[in-house]
Amino acid sequence: MTQLTAAVVQAGSKLFDTPAGLAKALDLMRDAAGRGAEVVVLPEAFLGGYPKGLDFGVRVGSRTPEGRETFRRYFESAITVPGPETDELGVLTRELGCHAVVGAVERAGSTLYCVALFFGPEGYLGKHRKLMPTAAERLIWGFGDGSTMPVVDSGHGRLGAAICWENYMPLFRTAMYAKGVDLWCAPTVDDRENWQATMRHVALEGRCFVLSANQYLLRSDLPGDVHPVQGDAPDTVLIGGGSTIVSPLGEVLAGPLRGGEGILVAELDLGDIPRGRFDFDATGHYARPDVFTLHVDETPRPPTRPRTP
Repeated sequence: MTQLTAAVVQAGSKLFDTPAGLAKALDLMRDAAGRGAEVVVLPEAFLGGYPKGLDFGVRVGSRTPEGRETFRRYFESAITVPGPETDELGVLTRELGCHAVVGAVERAGSTLYCVALFFGPEGYLGKHRKLMPTAAERLIWGFGDGSTMPVVDSGHGRLGAAICWENYMPLFRTAMYAKGVDLWCAPTVDDRENWQATMRHVALEGRCFVLSANQYLLRSDLPGDVHPVQGDAPDTVLIGGGSTIVSPLGEVLAGPLRGGEGILVAELDLGDIPRGRFDFDATGHYARPDVFTLHVDETPRPPTRPRTP
């Protein structure tokens, strides 16, 4: 049987300090690989930061100068893809001989996107842009399209990613199941207890391993000159973790991790994937294409296109 060692990293991002965030990501990936991990998943928006509790000075019908300045700082903290940060991450995964999925904030033109970046022994492999930012995230992030929904063959299993509440999108999940995802990577900042039920459901529905990496973020991790709505006490927990690893039959293999930063490691028996799909394959023998059909548009949707003669 093929065994694979996987790790999910639970740690807080460095808001407005991307060089420090990158250094932390590299250290954590080395740590995980040192524990034998062949696949490593880091949380949502780990590079660029998740501004939990900030409102960017927005009210319906108005924006404040202070909020615009906060966004400028956030915009300048985002990374280009590919770019210097992805180069460094790619150098590390080549050195370690592992695969990694890293949450980041991408800057493309004048728009930011929440992304999951894929790396392997060959370096940078591609990205997934979050299709639907949740609630107030739409103030700061743009919408991805169907052209960035990759599945990466690691040689031991196919990796795909759904970022945070994309895991609640049944049609997105169906599209990814149809691509044969074996290792479902779920970078997130959702620390609620019911997130665990969602991760177990996705594992059971997709008959895949689920690797969910969450942030653990304290008020003291944010710059002193920003003021999250949760308060300014340094030990205030902004994001409470809950990282977990789940098997294709819904068994929790590691986690949920609470109360601090850390790395969860689990040995995955990849034989559990066909064992699980024996009696349920959502887009195979358990599907009813004569009744239900999903059309997926994976063409890029840029706002401007050259006119075709």
